Amino acid sequence: MAVHTGTVPSMAKGWQWTIASDKWSCGQAAALRGAHIIRQAIAKRGSCNVVLATGASQFDLLEGLTNDASIDWSKVTCFHLDEYIGLSEQHPASFVGYLKERFLDKLTNKPAAFHFLDGTADPDKACRQLGNIIRSHKIDVAFIGFGENAHLGFNDPPADFESDAAFITVDLAESCRQQQLGEGWFDQLDDVPRQAITMTIHQITAAKHIICTVPEKRKARAVRDSLTGAVSPNVPATILQKHPYCYVFLDQDSASELPLFAGQPSQ
Repeated sequence: MAVHTGTVPSMAKGWQWTIASDKWSCGQAAALRGAHIIRQAIAKRGSCNVVLATGASQFDLLEGLTNDASIDWSKVTCFHLDEYIGLSEQHPASFVGYLKERFLDKLTNKPAAFHFLDGTADPDKACRQLGNIIRSHKIDVAFIGFGENAHLGFNDPPADFESDAAFITVDLAESCRQQQLGEGWFDQLDDVPRQAITMTIHQITAAKHIICTVPEKRKARAVRDSLTGAVSPNVPATILQKHPYCYVFLDQDSASELPLFAGQPSQ
């Protein structure tokens, strides 16, 4: 698993980056870092709280986490980043279904709790209920990615950087819906929901640590803009520049437009 790691003082101040040789190695490296944080939290206070995301960027990360026998998941409480409104967990694109299949069902040692977002429930009520729960749980590590339009969760540009709610309902941008179609979750654009529940920027960045896994060439521009641009709601992932413990995991493809690393091999 070839990786190139370090900090990026001339780009996003405070971010620690890893550029892996390929998508699988990117996810595995992210899982190793995340597992270390989880073990530390459990060792320190006997429990850990995490946020889990979905999408193609998280496949290899979740594989790495579920295969790590050193994690005592019975001491971990999990939260869910976002979900489509109106989609049941039986739908192939449901994020609840995704997390059950790719994470929860893989574990013999189940988490202490997993607080899912129910896309079929009343959205405002779901936001309030889960918001009340997460406020009593300091998040140790949020496992996230960002989209082709640099969204975090379903906080599409221009993202709300001001809301202090934990979860909100949002209208999905056309670029976001096109990404979901392009990843193969839906057969046609009209099938992609137009609204979703998402964890807010405020709640995401409240996590003590953030593991941000962003592989693939199609996200190279978003990676470049997020790491090198000014913090702006028009590029939501730029807000992570302000976080003191954000670990960014890229592969050669997603890092290809970064000015310091374009064309450089992994080491």
